[in-house]
Amino acid sequence: MTGTGTDIGFIGLGNMGGPMAANLIKAGHRVTGFDLSATSLDAFKSAGGCPAASVQEAVKGAKAVVTMLPAGKHLRAVYLGEDGVLSALTEPTLLVDCSTVDVESARAVAAAAAERNHAMIDAPVSGGVGGAEAGALTFMVGGEEEALDCARPLLEAMGKTIVHAGGAGNGQAAKICNNMVLGISMIAVSEAFTLAEKLGLSHQALFDISSKASGQCWSLTTYCPVPGPVPTSPANRDYQPGFTAAMMLKDLKLAQEASAGVGATTPLGAEAGQVYQLFCNAGNEEVDFSGVIKMLRGENG
Repeated sequence: MTGTGTDIGFIGLGNMGGPMAANLIKAGHRVTGFDLSATSLDAFKSAGGCPAASVQEAVKGAKAVVTMLPAGKHLRAVYLGEDGVLSALTEPTLLVDCSTVDVESARAVAAAAAERNHAMIDAPVSGGVGGAEAGALTFMVGGEEEALDCARPLLEAMGKTIVHAGGAGNGQAAKICNNMVLGISMIAVSEAFTLAEKLGLSHQALFDISSKASGQCWSLTTYCPVPGPVPTSPANRDYQPGFTAAMMLKDLKLAQEASAGVGATTPLGAEAGQVYQLFCNAGNEEVDFSGVIKMLRGENG
């Protein structure tokens, strides 16, 4: 069991990984971290972490390794590369990957880890930067139950909800399916508000009705894409991101790649990907994904 006071190596200390590592430190763990960004390493040090000069230095002597990386190619490089995690570890180690990547990469790295007697889970997250900072993330976990049991104290330090989705790669499968729903529903809610504006129906009136009727969904009641009805939504701060349009596009592309790989029919997911591609192409990569309503209104893009 991995408990309080564990030596942890943490790779990837960006907008999500940095706050997650900080919460592990707050929980009493000793965390050594590495990131390519000097700014991220400085913030990590300020939070009480020990910066490392390389991946291998970060994981040396660690009982557990946590990673938060941009994409599958980075996951493979960090774990399978000549100077990567697996080549650096000398004893069986718990590996927790919280990145959102393609299912194939997650399963390939897990298989390589298992060959070297390391327990590994894929545990992508939902909750955005706010959830990471508050320690309120949701983890969708793929891997063996025993590995999840070992990782649970670490996940509980970083989040509130932990769901076991099945074997290796199933955490990634759950994440891309969930975010395909999110991407589609945000476009639908944004279209509804755009139509309501044209018809002379106020934002508050539509919200009050749909939030209690059959149109109710998370994109409406928690992340409403117009200012006012939900004061905490990004629409009230000019769409400064909790979850960027670029990240949504990434997840929709992953969903389409997975759909093609297994022959699933996901036409709305494909169309949502096209909408977010247009939005990002118009220079909105770092805008919150709920800002897509601006493009639907014809304000940009």
